[in-house]
Amino acid sequence: MLRNTLLSFLAASTLCFGTGSIAQDKKAATSGGESGPATSSVPYTVKDGTKVDARTFQGWKTWRALACERCHGAEQEGLVGPSLIERLKVLSKEDFHQLMMHGRPEKGMPNFNGSTMVQNNWEGLYAYLKGRSDGQIKSGHLQPIGQ
Repeated sequence: MLRNTLLSFLAASTLCFGTGSIAQDKKAATSGGESGPATSSVPYTVKDGTKVDARTFQGWKTWRALACERCHGAEQEGLVGPSLIERLKVLSKEDFHQLMMHGRPEKGMPNFNGSTMVQNNWEGLYAYLKGRSDGQIKSGHLQPIGQ
């Protein structure tokens, strides 16, 4: 019963507080072909779906280096791990950070608090996954903006 109450609260909170900002973020992300922290609340800058800011690019490289696709799928669609496309629609940046540092061992998610790469690039990884979740960053190979 408590679990159902909590899930209902989370769903209602997302509908009340989350949908407007997601819609605004998507609109900001596509205006003029670029988006980024200077012009909106999205944590990434993307151009043409495959060119991203330096921090997001480092996050993508971290995703690749850690082979996260083994559990979460090459397009973040989920395999034995959950779909990050869906999960990043509701997971806050702070909750993402906690999850990356402490993992969820009971569900098979390792902690990465001992990884210097993750410690240095978790915000870029969040930005990359958030951009994928928002539909602004395409799957596949990325390049830094300006190259």
